Amino acid sequence: MLHVLYLVHDLSDPAVRRRVIMMQAGGATVTVAGFTRSREPIREIATIVPIDLGRTSDGRFTQRVAAVARAALTLGSRLKGVARPDLIIGRNLEMLALANRAKAFFSGDVPIVYECLDIHRLLLRRDMTGKALRFVERTLSNNAQLLITSSPAFVRQYFAPFGQINLPVEVVENKVLELGPQETEAISRAGKSKDEPWKIGWFGALRCRTSLELLSAFSRKMEGRVEIVLRGRPAYSEFDDFDRFVADEPFMQFHGAYANPEDLQKIYDEVHFSWAIDFYEAGQNSNWLLPNRLYEGCRYGSVPIAMQGTETSLFLQERGIGFSLGEPTVEVLAALFDEMDTDRYERAREKVKAQERSTWVFDQNDCRALVERLGRLTRANEHGAVLRVAA
Repeated sequence: MLHVLYLVHDLSDPAVRRRVIMMQAGGATVTVAGFTRSREPIREIATIVPIDLGRTSDGRFTQRVAAVARAALTLGSRLKGVARPDLIIGRNLEMLALANRAKAFFSGDVPIVYECLDIHRLLLRRDMTGKALRFVERTLSNNAQLLITSSPAFVRQYFAPFGQINLPVEVVENKVLELGPQETEAISRAGKSKDEPWKIGWFGALRCRTSLELLSAFSRKMEGRVEIVLRGRPAYSEFDDFDRFVADEPFMQFHGAYANPEDLQKIYDEVHFSWAIDFYEAGQNSNWLLPNRLYEGCRYGSVPIAMQGTETSLFLQERGIGFSLGEPTVEVLAALFDEMDTDRYERAREKVKAQERSTWVFDQNDCRALVERLGRLTRANEHGAVLRVAA
């Protein structure tokens, strides 16, 4: 059985839990170690007691670098009771540094996988800071055997043109994890009633101030014809006062965190549209990612709204589904909903429902395929082109 040491930047991140479950479902044994950004310690992740390496904070890059440096000094003692892994995965750049440290601790011949799901804006700078960070990434990845990323645009727009990684690439999209028997129909939302307002759900990692302000102004302009429902984990460092702002909004509600994937059907069943837009790093990472909410919303029948010129919009365009805004303005968004009626919405929803289940879902077989792919690294060093798995 493959034993994976999984080094993560945030033990409280729901996506970490999902990845752990995926590897377990594929037949791997997982040891998890990492930092936490939550106020409360993380006692358990998918039945695993994690190794806590300390606290870090959103938006404080220097503090994170210092925390990684401290962890590197004590990593050997933290891992002393851990059986030698077959594979080490470093999730994000700072954890790739610790993966290299762990590799040395475990005799130096354990394969490393670099899991990069976001391209930090500092890596894209053209000044000495950006050049230095890219040099660090190239150096640390010299000991890696595989890159896992979640969007092909990250390879097209960053890794290839900057010459960062000379590795095989596995694109594992942020799909909904479903490990039970295959469901032929997972969409239960009834059609919109005559007097019901349209509801847009913005779920997941809430870190985009521009989205919050745009949806606020838009919902006020629509005077109750459209309501905004927020769920997930706000990045409080990105807002002046998120809770106060939302509390003062007449047509916006925040319902807190949710369990993924357990609560997905329930929460998406309460909205008509999903907000698949992020301006947090517009023109860079935000344009290139394929967010969790894209797959979650479409799996459960909400119609996605994206921005033109992004990888999400291209994804929707290729499948002929959803709506893409030409400009991020109240007027453009209002024009979309001024033309929205029940028939147009139902046609858009039927197009989403008509997509293959595998477009949105990562199932048991996909978990096995992923673990098998990882397992091959322990048997041979592989060199290959970009691969895309049904994940």
